[in-house]
Parts: sequence; structure tokens; C-alpha cells
Amino acid sequence: MQLTVTGHHIDVSPALRSYVAKKMARVERHFDHVTDMHCILTVEKLAHKAEATIHLRGATIHADSVEGDMYAAIDGLVDKLDRQVRRHKEKLKNHHPRHAEKSAVR
Repeated sequence: MQLTVTGHHIDVSPALRSYVAKKMARVERHFDHVTDMHCILTVEKLAHKAEATIHLRGATIHADSVEGDMYAAIDGLVDKLDRQVRRHKEKLKNHHPRHAEKSAVR
């Protein structure tokens, strides 16, 4: 997995970059087929915005979060991404097996 963190109107410090990497590892823990993550951190007046695009095998997921603090925005972003990745993984799961056992009652 490749993680890219960029900033608009903000310098992305090593501490902020490592915080994003640590939080994004939670998303990767739920789904192994993550190929690329791109996170953009933006500051506009008093609003701190974190948005991310994740490329999965078979899908692309995008989410964003706006908070008063950058760390809170990252936490909200990771929560949203985690929910979307789990939902995508559930859709991929085969709920109708082909070789199901035949019912004993006829």
C-alpha cells in the first residue's frame, strides 16, 4: 500500500504524517486489497478539512471530514472510510454458495 499525504495551505509535519499513517492502518487492517491511498489536508480560515481517496481492487472510495481541529478531522475521516471499506468488503462476500448442502427434509 502506498500512502500519499499532501497539504493545502498547511505544512504537513512529520508528526501529522505519522498520525495519518497510523490511523489509515486501521482501514487497511479491515481489507487487504488496498493499493493506493491519497490524503489531502486543507486549512480554510477556521475549518480544518481532511479528505482521502482509496483505490481498492474493484472500487474507489472517497470521504472527507471538516472539523475545528486537524486531528479531529483525521479521526472523522478514518471513521467514514472504515465504514465504507467494511460495506464494500461485505458486498464482495459470496452469500449464496453454489455447493450448499441439500436440505434433509424433502
